[in-house]
Amino acid sequence: MLQNITPDWNVSSSLKVFSTTRIGGVSEAPYDALNLGLHVRDKEVHVRKNRELLCNAIKCPEEPMWLNQVHGVDVAFIDRLQTFNEPLTADGSFTREPNKVLSILTADCLPVVVANDTGSAFAIIHAGWRGLVSGVLQSGLAHFSEHDELHAWFGPAIGPTAFEVGSEVRDAFVARDQENASAFTSSDACGLASSGDSDNSVCSEKYMADIYSLARIELNRHRRVAVTGGDYCTHTDSDLFHSYRRDGVQSGRMATLAWIE
Repeated sequence: MLQNITPDWNVSSSLKVFSTTRIGGVSEAPYDALNLGLHVRDKEVHVRKNRELLCNAIKCPEEPMWLNQVHGVDVAFIDRLQTFNEPLTADGSFTREPNKVLSILTADCLPVVVANDTGSAFAIIHAGWRGLVSGVLQSGLAHFSEHDELHAWFGPAIGPTAFEVGSEVRDAFVARDQENASAFTSSDACGLASSGDSDNSVCSEKYMADIYSLARIELNRHRRVAVTGGDYCTHTDSDLFHSYRRDGVQSGRMATLAWIE
């Protein structure tokens, strides 16, 4: 049986939101069991069966719109008449149309669902660190009315005790917003290399990054957004989640899906 995660937030129940785990499905190791990514070398027949099982389990009103995600900042506006023969290249999508099932795939990156309180408009966004520091969440917020009361829910992503990054990542976030410095803690990794009679110190400055905190800061840069979620770590909980940083190219993908009922 599939095991999904749903938000606990002050948004109308007419907006249906689900984040999957790796539990359920038919994929074999190392993608076991519910892998939803077609691009990760899993057997296509297994992935398509997994997608079918998911849609049946959560009662999707139509086939989900899967994206070609590129760690960019584009959040596509989806209206009633749009159809696509190939996956749309974007890192998020927005709609006000009922029964349009929007989706993203993740395996450590942060899935973010933003909605107004009435559940009549929402965006679903893939927020890896590259997209986050470049403004993908701001691209999503731009689709909402300035009068909307906004809420955001964070699905499962890599946690702050597992997400080690280099100083260039921290520098990029701090350059965008000084407040982002609070989301990093030092994790210096230094080694000593010997060459002949001389010792050469090799020190690589590393930081532990809190992607949940970075996203909260970003969402509230220009307007007020009530945020919930951010309670999981995909890297450390191997029984429940796929993780690219943990498993590399053999990692499957989870999905976050939403629609207006």
